[in-house]
Formats: sequence, structure tokens, C-alpha cells
Amino acid sequence: MRVKHLQIAIDGRDVDRLADFWVEALGYVRHGQFEQYRSLVDPDERGPKLILQEVPEGWSAKSRTHIDLHVQDMDGEVARLEKLGAQRIDDDPVREAGTRWVRMRDIEQNEFCVVEDRD
Repeated sequence: MRVKHLQIAIDGRDVDRLADFWVEALGYVRHGQFEQYRSLVDPDERGPKLILQEVPEGWSAKSRTHIDLHVQDMDGEVARLEKLGAQRIDDDPVREAGTRWVRMRDIEQNEFCVVEDRD
């Protein structure tokens, strides 16, 4: 059986604010909402759907799953995301396996990486 599409769920305490962040960060658009859920989609229909789920508990530990954003201008993109409220985790980029990336947290402390795309 083949997976029809990929959807990523992110927990948060203020999902409307979190949605604003990820809409700006990814260039996604709001797709709908139901009770504690907000959905975001790629307008070009290439990327996975994001579901933001409001939960009462706060962030307490490193997530074992995170989003990697592959970009051409890593330094410029990190600066843009910082203006949106994201924070760097490390002072210097991680260099490993012939590439480099910056670990960051969104406005609700969910970890993600900005990866220098070498293609």
C-alpha cells in the first residue's frame, strides 16, 4: 500500500499565532480550522499539509521529529525567520556529512532546521 500524502502535526498552545508564523516561514496558506485544529497547505501542492493542534501542556522535551527547510540562502533565511520570532539554538551552523544547517525553534519552541541546499 502506498501513502497518498504526507501530513505533519505540530502541537501548540496558541495555534493561531503558530499558524501565522508557519504561513510566513513556509509561504503556505491557511486551509481551514475545526475546534482546536488549524490546517495549512502549500499553495503549489508540493509540500506536506501542516496540522496545528492546540494542546494544554507546554513544550517539555526535544521532539524526536522536526521539519527541515532546505534553502539556497541559509544565512538570509535564518535572519528572516528570526525576524518572525524564531530563535537559533546554536551560535554556529552545524557542519556534517558535507552540508551545514542551523537548528532553530519556532515561536512555541518546536525545533526545526534550516539546511543549506547544495543542488
